Amino acid sequence: MRFGDLPLGKRPEGRWSLTADWVVVDTPAGRRLVQGGEVVIEGDRVLHAGGRFGGELQARFDMGAALIAPGFVDLDALSDLDTTLLAHDNWPSERKGRVWPLSYMDRGPYEMYTPDTLVAQKRFAFGQLLLNGITSAAPIASLFYRAWGETVDEFTAAADAAEQMGLRVWLGPAYRSGGMAVDQQGRLSAVFDEARGLQGLQDAIAFAEAMQGRDLVSPMLAPDRVETCTEELLKRTMAAADDLDCPVRLHMAQGQMELQTVQALHGRTAPEWLDGLGCLTPRLLAPHATVATAEDLDRYCDNGVTVVHCPLVSARHGGALRSFAKLRQMGINVAMGTDTAPPDMVLNMAVGMMACRLNDGLESVRSGQMFDAATLGGAKGLKRDDIGVLRAGAKADVAVFDMADSYMAPRIDPVQTLILGATGRVTRATIVDGRLSMRDGDVAGIDIKAARRQVQEQFDGLIAKYPERTLGHPPVEEIFPPTFPLMIGD
Repeated sequence: MRFGDLPLGKRPEGRWSLTADWVVVDTPAGRRLVQGGEVVIEGDRVLHAGGRFGGELQARFDMGAALIAPGFVDLDALSDLDTTLLAHDNWPSERKGRVWPLSYMDRGPYEMYTPDTLVAQKRFAFGQLLLNGITSAAPIASLFYRAWGETVDEFTAAADAAEQMGLRVWLGPAYRSGGMAVDQQGRLSAVFDEARGLQGLQDAIAFAEAMQGRDLVSPMLAPDRVETCTEELLKRTMAAADDLDCPVRLHMAQGQMELQTVQALHGRTAPEWLDGLGCLTPRLLAPHATVATAEDLDRYCDNGVTVVHCPLVSARHGGALRSFAKLRQMGINVAMGTDTAPPDMVLNMAVGMMACRLNDGLESVRSGQMFDAATLGGAKGLKRDDIGVLRAGAKADVAVFDMADSYMAPRIDPVQTLILGATGRVTRATIVDGRLSMRDGDVAGIDIKAARRQVQEQFDGLIAKYPERTLGHPPVEEIFPPTFPLMIGD
């Protein structure tokens, strides 16, 4: 049997293996790079990872000039349409539909997507993650385009989609007690509805309880952004997470609007506020820390908080973690997230290395440290020792990267070459829980090209609605002017 004959979405029977020119292997002595290595899979587990396997196999597939590695763990994985792309050249955000005007709030915020659209977006996003070698993900979506929070129904459908397509996920509908609004003079303020937030938390708890014991799906609590949360909501969230034994993801220390809002509301930074509430714990996953103070980072370190580093989306908007090397030296666990389109972890590692070296110099970071953050760091944040690794007994979550790609720079060490000379587009195969979830651009359970056309139509429809939720209600062409003056051809 050829590798191309393996059915998508199913586990091969018996013991089977992948061989390649290089394999990243985890050993009791640490992570190693094996030349001419082999990974043996049986069921949902890795049976062997290292040199040639001497036991009986049902099938052996030689991937040739490839790197076999643990699948990436993405703790801030986009699961909707990436509207941050619209903010790339269009600012300020409060005049470009990124903050609700009071006139929109007064009429009543409404859902800008249908239930079917939301499910289609998540399926497409899950497919994109698998195309990029991501095997474990904690999805994230924007609430700017929702009536208030996410729903249990859409996340139940998302859980079903993840299991059908073969993606390991930590899921929980996002909820909040408030949101930012802008008045006619352009002044920003937070508007709260405590009861709505607490009901969102109760719905999220019910969803988490229903997800216990699922195959590829684990629960997570996901309060939206720190400036949209109240003290009561955060305290109840952390107590519920203890009861459910699940992680909590909360975006904070990520931008000037948040910094100014939390300072105005509570007289301190967000990490300082949470520390005073007893809400900084090892359960907490905290993207992005780009405006965290030295004291904030000390609080993260003292309380075992995992920082989720999303270098690409931060750099696109002029921000950077200061710095990856500093956090590692402090002993803070640093995981990785993509948080934008494309969800390209390889590109994120490259940008992360550049940002760190710009901050702290050439010798501040090495390729292996970024690769570890994209695998081991995420696993540690989730309190898992069987993902993000390739060793006997681990989950069979594997990514295969093409090292013979004609666009790649001359090969040296394969991990360095992957980060320096490639993108996620060289991902040849993604295996999750022993199932072949993606091979050569084909994803289990979805026609990814048709889905791409579908979400583009949805994105175009969303842009057409922007004047309704933008200050002053200007036309679309004023909100998002073209890069150059537009001319219409014949």
